[in-house]
Amino acid sequence: MAFDNSSLKLVNLEDDLLEIVERDFVNLYSGTPSRSPIPGGQSAANRALESLDISGYARDRSQVLPKEARGASMLSPYIRHNLLTLKQVYEAVSNAPFKDRLKYQDELLWQEYARHLYARIGVRLFDNLRYNANRDSSGAGWETEMLCIKSVVGELETDGWLVNQARMWLASHWSVRNDKGWIHGQEEMFRHLIDGSRAANLLGWQWSVGAGTGRAYGFARWQVEKRAPGLCKRCQLRLGCPIQNFPDERILKQLPREPLLESDRDLAATAGPKKPEILSKPRYVLLTIDSLGDGDPALMANPGIPAVFIFNQMALAKLQLSAKRISFYLETLKDLSCRRELNVFLGDPYLFATQNPVAITFAPVPSFKKFTQRAVTYPYPWLVYPHGKSLKSFSAWRGAITLSV
Repeated sequence: MAFDNSSLKLVNLEDDLLEIVERDFVNLYSGTPSRSPIPGGQSAANRALESLDISGYARDRSQVLPKEARGASMLSPYIRHNLLTLKQVYEAVSNAPFKDRLKYQDELLWQEYARHLYARIGVRLFDNLRYNANRDSSGAGWETEMLCIKSVVGELETDGWLVNQARMWLASHWSVRNDKGWIHGQEEMFRHLIDGSRAANLLGWQWSVGAGTGRAYGFARWQVEKRAPGLCKRCQLRLGCPIQNFPDERILKQLPREPLLESDRDLAATAGPKKPEILSKPRYVLLTIDSLGDGDPALMANPGIPAVFIFNQMALAKLQLSAKRISFYLETLKDLSCRRELNVFLGDPYLFATQNPVAITFAPVPSFKKFTQRAVTYPYPWLVYPHGKSLKSFSAWRGAITLSV
């Protein structure tokens, strides 16, 4: 490539993925090098979508164990990185049984709501939104003596993925049962999840601990016996279960009104461009973690120029993501490189964008603003284009959207 890459470290995708992690990502990940059983890449995403069958989803979507009884589709890692767009998946289930389609599409809309919320309020989502839940108290909130907690924490650490019900168990147990700061719990979960999205993870924790609604989700033995039958019988604490009953309901103090939740005065900044914003001729397509699929708008519109992906070295050093997440990214990039000229580096993606004319797809995250110089910015593939009305709740947001799919 013709640019000065002296500040970048080349990542050779031809090597074994775990060898790459161990060699090139020293001090940039947590745990031991490992891979999730959920494969990365557009090819894997396409196969998963082709085999998607949501029959029984409404009944089984919250099943935790046994695994073979789960109704969850496990498409979230591909949706999170736009290997599959929400619109693709929404349309793919249009002929599913009515109850299952309704519930599944509702969950997809929840993901879109999370993206709209994060795009509008940004880092404000790291704080209590509407009610004063325990956010900051330090300490771990998952005791693994309980088999229900041990099993889902183990799956989180091994596979990097959990059904939503299990995520709610962990969030509630961390903060509602053990009164630890939810911001630390969500960070621990985020470190492992290969579908780790700040928008969805933060919103999920806000909802579970009551910071977004005023009413916390109460985790108790009843849910375990219903969603993971037989697990309690094998637990060493079965005769003295610490979550035998629901926790006492807490009254959370309502916080001062957040104007951004009620209206958006700069919708264009929140939603990004509706059509390509062209300032100059690009020489490279710069991919981001929010858009790694073959259908990335910038990638599709510029088939004749090379693509670049840069792992943000400074961010990785701070976040200490699990090796599973990094391996998932590497596998995704390796798959893409089979069809498109692609160079992968470690370094500073924002600096690269200031030094080279790049085509890039808008991402609804606060850090996108750091890409201060862009030759062409392409629209984000929203399921529903954002509106400027209330985002105080999912129902308020949904009541104001217009679905065109």
